[in-house]
Amino acid sequence: MQEGGPVNNAGPPPFAPPVKRSVTIAGHQTAISLEPIFWDALRRAAADADVPINALIARIDVARLAADPAPNLASAIRCWIFSRAKKNE
Repeated sequence: MQEGGPVNNAGPPPFAPPVKRSVTIAGHQTAISLEPIFWDALRRAAADADVPINALIARIDVARLAADPAPNLASAIRCWIFSRAKKNE
């Protein structure tokens, strides 16, 4: 593993600031701020599951609300993406 440099030159830069987007979950709009690499990973995961990104976020939201204490939604999404990546190693 190479240290210090970018891990992957494809896709968004790894250290870009968060981007806020509006999503609809269970009929309610909410804004989520995630770094572009997480938005990209979320889009890929939704495509892999053949579901809209809002539906995938809703699934993550249900799992997050079952946690005690429940993390905020952006944190839950980042953790879900990381967990998914670890399973796919």
